[in-house]
Amino acid sequence: MFILRSVHADDLKDLYKLSMIMTFINLPADEELISSKIESSMKSFKNPSSELFKNYYIFVLEDSETGEILGCSMIHAQHGTEQEPHFYLTVGQEAKFSQTINTGFVHGTLKLGLDFHGPTEIGGLILNPDFRGHKEKLGKQLSFVRFLYMAASPERFKPMVHSELMPPFDKNGNSPLWEAVGRRFMNMHYHEADVLSRNNKEFILSLFPSENIYQTLLPMEARESIGKVGKETEPVKKMLESIGFKYTFEVDPFDGGPHYRCPLKDIKPIKEKLSGLLITNKSFDVSKAKEVILSLEHPEHDFFAFRTMIQVHGDGQLSIDPQLVKDLGITLPQKVTAIPFN
Repeated sequence: MFILRSVHADDLKDLYKLSMIMTFINLPADEELISSKIESSMKSFKNPSSELFKNYYIFVLEDSETGEILGCSMIHAQHGTEQEPHFYLTVGQEAKFSQTINTGFVHGTLKLGLDFHGPTEIGGLILNPDFRGHKEKLGKQLSFVRFLYMAASPERFKPMVHSELMPPFDKNGNSPLWEAVGRRFMNMHYHEADVLSRNNKEFILSLFPSENIYQTLLPMEARESIGKVGKETEPVKKMLESIGFKYTFEVDPFDGGPHYRCPLKDIKPIKEKLSGLLITNKSFDVSKAKEVILSLEHPEHDFFAFRTMIQVHGDGQLSIDPQLVKDLGITLPQKVTAIPFN
């Protein structure tokens, strides 16, 4: 069985191992940095700061039989402050027309913007490649567990939820937009700039063009990458769109990856959340049950959830298979929150 839970300090080894598989922006192969992220997450789950930008939540997917961590996902309660603004490029248009030669053009434009009071951001979804395409839909579980947590504790987050998607990269792993724009103004490699921006974003505001960048002047490869997602990110895009997220016509200033947003209250799984008293029922009938991700209290975890089938009863009670209760070692009855999974 697979469980979803809040990260623990002793997950460091597995997360570092996961970070070594390939390059992840949100999980760099740096043991000290990962340890710091884990510590921040543990503080956020136990005692969240009233300054939302300080709160990071890391969820891990664990194989309950082996204890191995197979993936993770994250929430940053507020992305964008006066100290560290949220930067983006607005994708727009500008019309030009000459009466003299009776000719006009509509140019695509990019313009740097910043947000000092940013939204909640979801990101950091990482799954061991060996488990992609698994019948248990592990990637979707890692994605939906964030919505489950927000459904259970909406007061911990901003009213708007934001997601930044990865764009296509060339065969050498370079960003066409960065090569056409960013490198010309910052004189560094894409990954150098990305690492630097994690701790200091001053150079973006100081060096990046402040006026319109005309897409007409960019190479075709760079223009075609703006607002697009890479092949591996296409399923994520479709999933977000299916639950209410929409493209904002804003993109990452480095690589042109699209930004998607949805009001927290309008995210479909959150709108359809179920709350009630979870009980065991010897006459549990799976044919009458709904597939959900369900969270409940667990003595060893600040947050604990799993994918399961539940029956919804008219008296405000929910029931699950008694054998599952025994296997997980959980105590019932207790109040729980669940969101639809199918």
